[in-house]
Amino acid sequence: MAEHVLTEVRDGIGSIVFNRPDALNALSPEMTDGFIDATGRFERDPAVRCVVIRGAGDHFMAGGDIKGFRKSLSEDRAGHVAKLEMRVVKVHQAVYHLRRMAKPVLASVQGAAAGFGLSVVLASDLAIAAEDSVFTLAYRHIGLSADGGATYFLPRIVGERRALEIALLGERFTAQHALEIGILNRMVPRAALAEETAALARRLADGPTVALGKAKQLIRCSLDNSWDEQSHREAEGLAAAAATEDHLEGVAAFVEKRKPVFKGR
Repeated sequence: MAEHVLTEVRDGIGSIVFNRPDALNALSPEMTDGFIDATGRFERDPAVRCVVIRGAGDHFMAGGDIKGFRKSLSEDRAGHVAKLEMRVVKVHQAVYHLRRMAKPVLASVQGAAAGFGLSVVLASDLAIAAEDSVFTLAYRHIGLSADGGATYFLPRIVGERRALEIALLGERFTAQHALEIGILNRMVPRAALAEETAALARRLADGPTVALGKAKQLIRCSLDNSWDEQSHREAEGLAAAAATEDHLEGVAAFVEKRKPVFKGR
């Protein structure tokens, strides 16, 4: 049986690939386990300075495994309902990893990003997509509310009123619309997606990793902190980054009028 999540680390870039293309990369229990393992390993691996998430085949991820849901509901409805909460809690571990890891996470989207697939895009730090990709939160169509952090990240990215529209109506929207409301950072022709993703990941992986990680963590917690709390976190973060070799290299390169060569330490 093919692995439901593929991983690779090359030149500082960790790659996570959802690998059920025949099922539109729908989230399976095996994929959940693989996603948790991959994000946990990459979070701890100092060789990984940027993480890229994408889907195999023509789509990013079409959300939950609805056919699996139907089978489970038909065979043991009470058991399915009893286990569902813990399945959500379990997959949220991967979202925790994405949110807290001190390195940039880039989602590269082609085709459909629906349900949990959209949640992964929202949980990532940056997102780039092919111009023909499509998005939907989708849960309402099968009588569920959202998971994967969507109800946390979405209103912070697009605002409360628009988040409610996306969740309550479950409409599909284009990459252009996703770009306009802030879900995407960049939109590119489909033929250029791999090349543009690689170029953006390279810029992130070649950056001052500690400083980027501190900036990510500061921005991620800012809406949950008061100004007093955030101002102290900024001072602590800047001091920690100032102690790195990358800071010394950045200052030297600026004075010497050359491009810095950061090592991620």
